[in-house]
Order: sequence, then C-alpha cells, then structure tokens
Amino acid sequence: MQAGKGGKKAVTQQETDEKFMKTAICEAADALEAGEFPVGCVIAGPKGVVCTGERRSSRGPAANEIDHAEIVALKKLYDSGLSGTRCELTLYSTMEPCLMCFGAALISGIRRIVYAYEDVMGGGTACSMESLPPLYKNAVIRIVPYVLREESLELFYRFFSNPQNIYLQETLLAEYTLCRK
Repeated sequence: MQAGKGGKKAVTQQETDEKFMKTAICEAADALEAGEFPVGCVIAGPKGVVCTGERRSSRGPAANEIDHAEIVALKKLYDSGLSGTRCELTLYSTMEPCLMCFGAALISGIRRIVYAYEDVMGGGTACSMESLPPLYKNAVIRIVPYVLREESLELFYRFFSNPQNIYLQETLLAEYTLCRK
C-alpha cells in the first residue's frame, strides 16, 4: 500500500475485493449453518455494502432453483431503491455465478463480478459475450475470479462431506470439490 493524501494508506482494489468477499463468505457460512448450499453474495459500491444474499431453499429432495444468493441480493438491490447506481456496483459471490445469475447481473447493469470458487458444472461467466442475444451482449462486464478461493472451497468441502446434505451430491461439482482437499 502507498501513502495517500494526509499520510493515509491507500486501499488497493485487491484489499477491497477481499474485504467484501469475506462478507460474502460470512453469508455463505450462515447458509451452511442453516443446512443450505453455502453460497453468499454481496453487492457493494463506493460507499460500502449495499445488500447481501445467501442461498435459500436448497434443502430437501425438491430444491428451489430460483433462490440463488445472487438473485436474493439483486432483489434486495431493487427493493432498496439504489438500483440507479448499479453501474458503480460490484457483485461478490463465493461461487462463480451460474448462467441465470450471470444473466440477471448483466441485465441489472452490474459491471463487475468477483467470485471465489469456480463452478465447474454450471458457471456462466465464461460465456462468449459476442454469442449472447442483444439484451446481454451489449453489457460491459469485468470478471475477477478466485478471490479468497480457499476459504470458499472449505465451505463447499464441508457441505459435500456431510451426507445429510443431498443437494448436488453425486454431481461433477461435488466430485471436483471433494478431490480439491
């Protein structure tokens, strides 16, 4: 860090990303504690955290595939009335957003996504923007992967190691996660 005006140390983008990702990891830990899939999300702007979300309704044999942490946070963003400042906002997620969440972020005007752990089964951030329909492909987005990856991986490892958690067990993601430790 370099000293800024008045002798204060300037905060780097990496430090800011790690700070907000730690908050997302806390959201994911809360989800895990509740028996949910451990995905946490934070939407933050220049003044700090705007809203948070954690995965909901992933327990049991009939998981709800709509209540992803990113969708929960985006709903809170719109409910807060701060969606007009969205171009300055960054979405932080403990797992790479799926195609649904990535599309929702693009439409919502989020211009930066930071994630911790890659979703080898359903990650949407590697989509070719040129091949997307006009509604999506005109978006300008920056993707920053692997921020605090190991901390996030630990939560997913704990989830998949618990036989009581049936969500996404015996999938490519579970296998990939369990062999990473």
